[in-house]
Amino acid sequence: MTRSTFRTWGGVGVLCLASFTMVTTEFAPIGLLSRIASDIDESPSMVGLAVTLYAWIGAASGLLSSWVSHRISRKALLISLMLILAASSVLAALSSDLSTLLGARALGAIAHGVFWASVAATAAQMVPEGRVGLATSIVLGGITVATVMGVPLVNLIGQYVDWRTAFGCLAGMSALCAGALAWMLPPMHLPSSSGASGFMATIRRRDLRVTYVITGLTAAAHFGAYTFIEPFLSAIPGISAYAVAVMLFAFGAAGFAGNLLSALLIDRHLRVFIFMALVGMALAIMALGLGGPTTGVWWIVGLLIVWGMTISALFTGLQTWVLSLAGEHTVPATAIHTAVLNAAIGVGVIVGGGALESVGIDGAMLSASLVILPAIVLMVASGRRGASPAPAREAGSGWDEA
Repeated sequence: MTRSTFRTWGGVGVLCLASFTMVTTEFAPIGLLSRIASDIDESPSMVGLAVTLYAWIGAASGLLSSWVSHRISRKALLISLMLILAASSVLAALSSDLSTLLGARALGAIAHGVFWASVAATAAQMVPEGRVGLATSIVLGGITVATVMGVPLVNLIGQYVDWRTAFGCLAGMSALCAGALAWMLPPMHLPSSSGASGFMATIRRRDLRVTYVITGLTAAAHFGAYTFIEPFLSAIPGISAYAVAVMLFAFGAAGFAGNLLSALLIDRHLRVFIFMALVGMALAIMALGLGGPTTGVWWIVGLLIVWGMTISALFTGLQTWVLSLAGEHTVPATAIHTAVLNAAIGVGVIVGGGALESVGIDGAMLSASLVILPAIVLMVASGRRGASPAPAREAGSGWDEA
């Protein structure tokens, strides 16, 4: 392997590590909800606002990515974003009340949105044209690894040390990523000439609007339930803190299976693949809500595995759907997709928190499952209309004829 090849794929690997750190930091409160709430004397639903605020600010900041890209090199931008994330985690670890915690999270959210609107395109620019898909898969693989390892590890640190130490570890990871990016990434600017007109052209396209609505409903449903999964699992009779961490690992590990299914099926059966994942996710969360924490550990583990597989497949599939449709509007289409995803996360957490307060943890799960139903209907309706541009058909986004 030549030095240039090593630096190219080493840079892609570092972007994957940065993605892992970004996602783990975003969802750290989910695995620590009860600990944080007890320490700062707030309810779990109020601490859930740390996820909501993060998501909404991330949605807004993602739309600034195109503007920022004209004014700072991509390498300097990504290094700066990881240092901002590190500072956010340090401030979170030092928080003594909810308002300070929310302020610290808001700082990290600014970096979050710009990062996700930039990182996949950065990886694509670094590698040969025929390797763009591989590079994108590696970078987005950081999301799955964060779900499998990051959030459960943060939960373990929080359970056996304390939640402030967990955030301190995240700060160290962010700083490490900044140094690795400085070493491995080449200087580069990401071309982006579409500006505001590109955003308007993207929004006017019905095919992309459909993907955004389905993405929004999926994210709202998932995070309306997943944000409160730790209190749900902790309510299982006789469950230990260690067992909760293991079950979170099982959920995340199932995401690897979802990624594998994506790799095998997504190019030829994209729409059907997304449809089946939506149905599977809705049924799994609905079953958890109807049965509650008392239905048996192994039944709950099985449902968590189905849920983990399907949500991983959905995030990969929906991102692929957007990229297959975007054409020359890749930058604005990706930025809008990131904004929709993060805004929906915030909505889902609020809806889930309201359901948690009014109808309990079982009701929160059941409410989340119902949010997916319109996405399933829209998926079927869009497939029957079948009017997709040629690039999308070539990418396998039409309903399968076989």
